[in-house]
Order: sequence, then C-alpha cells, then structure tokens
Amino acid sequence: MSQGQFSTGRDVSLDFITAAGPLRIPGLKDFSSKQDVQEKKIKLINGQTRHQRFFDGWSGSFEAERMNSAIDDYFASLEENYFAGLPETPITITETIQEPDGSVTQWRYEDVLLKLDDAGKWAGDSTISQKLSFVASRRRKVA
Repeated sequence: MSQGQFSTGRDVSLDFITAAGPLRIPGLKDFSSKQDVQEKKIKLINGQTRHQRFFDGWSGSFEAERMNSAIDDYFASLEENYFAGLPETPITITETIQEPDGSVTQWRYEDVLLKLDDAGKWAGDSTISQKLSFVASRRRKVA
C-alpha cells in the first residue's frame, strides 16, 4: 500500500505467463528491473562529441521464499526440453502497480528468459530463498 504520495513494495504484483500457463510464485519477496542500453560516443572531425543510444532490452531480478516446487519444476522442464532438443519458449511478465493516486499502471516484459541464479541453501531452522534473474526484449505499457 502506498504511503502518501510514494509507492512502496506492496504496490506491485507480478504475473509470469509461460507457454504451459501461469507460473505461480507465492513467496515473492522483491523485484527489480532496469532498462539496458548501449551508448556510443562519437567524436566528430571538428572536435565535437556526440552521443548515440541503442535500446537493448530490459533485465532484472527477483527473490522468493520457497513455498512449493513451482520454480524448481519450471527449470527442470526447461532442462528436460533442452536435452530433448526442444527450443526454449520465452515467457511474459506482467507488472501491475497500484499508484498512490488510486490508478493502476501495467507493464508487460516480452520475450523473457528466466535464469535460476540460486536454487536455495537448505539449513535447519531457516527458510529457503531462491534468486532469479531475467532478460527481456521489450517492456511495453499496457495500462
């Protein structure tokens, strides 16, 4: 829930849509994303410097407390498909933000590939935190 004029982490929800249907991640703790760009500095013959920017997709990461086998199952199926010679099908991530003024903003990350950076450390009297990252071709505003 937003605090006054400011968004907080409670204002966002994520939906992961795979070719097999929704990937439900109930223990999502955080999410971050950033625009990836390539920048080129161009030095003209007259000594002036110009800059060019090339948009290069999006990337980000998230962390979840393991509450079921959904993440493990998803990556196990990707690995099985890889060794069976099947191509990986990208997913989409829809980010829904409840804005402080009550409106809703939605962003859709397209052509997403997920990577399991850390499947978790198992230890007595401790929860299991799983870390994932992603790359996406585009982020489009859908609402």
